[in-house]
Amino acid sequence: MLIRFNKPYGVLSQFTPEGRWRGLKDHIDLPGVYVAGRLDADSEGLLLLTDDGQLQAQIADPRFKMEKTYLVQVEGVAHENALAQMAQGVMLKDGMTRPARARAVAPPAVWDRDPPIRVRLNKPTCWLEMVIREGRNRQVRRMTAAVGLPTLRLIRTAIGPYILGELPVGRWAEAP
Repeated sequence: MLIRFNKPYGVLSQFTPEGRWRGLKDHIDLPGVYVAGRLDADSEGLLLLTDDGQLQAQIADPRFKMEKTYLVQVEGVAHENALAQMAQGVMLKDGMTRPARARAVAPPAVWDRDPPIRVRLNKPTCWLEMVIREGRNRQVRRMTAAVGLPTLRLIRTAIGPYILGELPVGRWAEAP
């Protein structure tokens, strides 16, 4: 069994709550399923869960280099230089990232976030679609910051062939 879950902001990629963050048990009451990969508590979108250990390893293990696709709202305007830097790989404190596909996109029709992002009246924002093949800790956020575009909101929309689609926030469904 493979489950797609549209993880809300403020929910950990684990069943047990911790500190101010809620756990998956508030949304998913299925025995025997485990998270395949992680998504930070302050990120939203597609999280996969499965009862198949081999599938879990294939999804989560960086050796398989499964693509992960994100919608990223950033502070600032995405200029060609920033997108080109991400396409070549960005130097972070833990080394150079693999090249990412990044492009500016129109603001997507997504659910409201609770709490809403911080807005600064004198700073424009824009949306990017980013595709990465590795999963370093907070990698997308660190990459956008390194090119001068701090992340305000991060929504994962796909992991390899598995897509979020129209799944409502906080809901889960069995993957086709």
